[in-house]
Amino acid sequence: MPYFRHLLPALFLAGVPALASAQVLAPQDDQPVIRFVRNPDPAPDFKLTALDGKPLTLAALQGKVIFLNFWATWCGPCRAEVPDLIALQERYKDRLQIIGLNVDDDDSAEIQKYVDETGINYPVAMTSNDVRIQYGGIPALPTSFVLDTEGRVVQKHVGLWKPAVYEAEIRALLGMPIMAKVETFEDKGEVFLSHADRATELPGVDLSKLTPEQKKIVLHRFNADTCTCGCKFTLAQCRIWDSACAVSKAATEKIIAEVSAEPKAPVNSAPPGASLFPAPPATPVKTPVTSQPR
Repeated sequence: MPYFRHLLPALFLAGVPALASAQVLAPQDDQPVIRFVRNPDPAPDFKLTALDGKPLTLAALQGKVIFLNFWATWCGPCRAEVPDLIALQERYKDRLQIIGLNVDDDDSAEIQKYVDETGINYPVAMTSNDVRIQYGGIPALPTSFVLDTEGRVVQKHVGLWKPAVYEAEIRALLGMPIMAKVETFEDKGEVFLSHADRATELPGVDLSKLTPEQKKIVLHRFNADTCTCGCKFTLAQCRIWDSACAVSKAATEKIIAEVSAEPKAPVNSAPPGASLFPAPPATPVKTPVTSQPR
């Protein structure tokens, strides 16, 4: 049985989960909210060949909002959102580019047949394993990434979302009026798993009984130890990628128990002759601020 058929069913997410200079019309307390990643990462580029034989790269689409949609013909929620994606592509065709990244096991002729039958008006390409890995493994379908006009990933959606969410994000990124609030957030693994080391909370992991120092220790171990479930991710990444994984859950619980059992250092203890009132810290040396590679 193909790998993706073992995935958990995609969830129907009804919430309205995005930095833009969009005009927010008539702000109200009950307005929906869209959220974009603060300081977003560039999207991993790829070189694929679309079903129509044309080359497909992100570099060639600079200046447009890009909507990357990982999907399969056997995925019910994927099929359900195709008409909405077709409508969005038609409505914003000059400034938006939707790309269908297909993960089917069928040959391209079968996928082309489906494209023709449904009238898909955006490029579709068969997706390589390398592309899936670059975008975090894609644990469920559909999974979509929203890219701003500079080719940076500002949002990720897993499951079937209301098309109004996608349209509000697209309009915001294009600087068009929207009826929604715009907020930003730091990616702590929700978009790119490589940022799981920023997370201070993880799905299904109870850190409430730990001291701040113990919490720091266990989070370090979660990001240092590899999960043995076969995902090849760290424990922290696995919890974000698959919160139902029993292996990473057991491993994190074991680490928490070990750290909790370790004796705590006595308060206000000091070696003989040492002062309990240390000297004030030295003034740090000012150094030029330089940009660090991401």
